[in-house]
Amino acid sequence: MERRRNIAVVLAGGSGRRLGGDMPKQFLTIAGRRVVEYTIDVFERNAAINEVAVVVNPLYLSLMREIVESNRWTKVHQLLQGGEERYLSTLSAIEAYKGCGPCNLIFHDAVRPLVSDRVISDVVEALERHDAVGVAVPLTDTLFKMREHGDEVEAVPPRNLLRRAQTPQAFRYEVIAKAYGKALSDQDFVTTDDCSVVLRYMPEVSIHVVEGEESNIKLTYRDDITLIEQFLEKKKTTSND
Repeated sequence: MERRRNIAVVLAGGSGRRLGGDMPKQFLTIAGRRVVEYTIDVFERNAAINEVAVVVNPLYLSLMREIVESNRWTKVHQLLQGGEERYLSTLSAIEAYKGCGPCNLIFHDAVRPLVSDRVISDVVEALERHDAVGVAVPLTDTLFKMREHGDEVEAVPPRNLLRRAQTPQAFRYEVIAKAYGKALSDQDFVTTDDCSVVLRYMPEVSIHVVEGEESNIKLTYRDDITLIEQFLEKKKTTSND
């Protein structure tokens, strides 16, 4: 049986409007490097990853190409064009690897630069037994489910059944391709992540969850920059000990 290739798809197509400024947040510089560089580095170094594809906004394709060349990464084989919506970036990767043989697609937000080698390895290992894999951490806060209109609480879901989703989200190619094939025929299709697409359109496929890490934060607001700097400094200090 032909061994599946593990392809990391780094999603760097977002505009990052919530952070403000002219540059999308994945290209911001933190502690001397761009955010996307930290992210790609982790996948480049992970022994279980065979190839990396980066999905990028067409306006920043030349910048991304310069970044790849300057880092001399050996696993970055493709730069793909993303769309205005996140799901269009996923579709770009699905199309790029159509007919390329057995593979897994491991989608990760470029603006989660602190994903660990352990999380990536656990996700890849889980794909040997499962068709779809997500990453999540337990909740520490109680959540309110609000009424659709107004500011009243409708329910308080049991916290032990809830998780905060992170990335990577990973799938056997044929599963994610089939799920999106069904989704695109639905005129009411709306999504914010890939696991929800599989859950909705291929409910027969169970989604296994790997334990994430609190450090695997998503750069969304300005305060997150300080958190990422702190984690990077801690990581640097630990590696020097």
